[in-house]
Amino acid sequence: MESNEIVKSSDITIRVGMDATGVPTKMEWGASDRNNGALDECKAMVVALFDKDHRDTLRIDLWTKEMQVMEMDRFMYQILRSLSQTYLNATQNKALAEDMARFAQHFGEQTEVIPKEG
Repeated sequence: MESNEIVKSSDITIRVGMDATGVPTKMEWGASDRNNGALDECKAMVVALFDKDHRDTLRIDLWTKEMQVMEMDRFMYQILRSLSQTYLNATQNKALAEDMARFAQHFGEQTEVIPKEG
């Protein structure tokens, strides 16, 4: 029998430093149970949350001024690739997960993040 009892918690911190116009210039993140809560710097983040009551997705997409297009291409490719695996793990829908993975492959090739096959 599965229990919903919480046996451990972790707090996730996201800190965004902005310039005078509100553009992110420095971003850091950390978790209370990782590296003693120390914050690590990042250039971009995509956070998606599914609201339990409204059944809608809430998103935060941020990147710093120093994030280059080539880096954004790599970031998006890696997200797309990992989403296909997440979808497979959550749904066991292998056919659609493979479709997503093929698109990630196509995206990676078109942006030249990965070499073109064949």
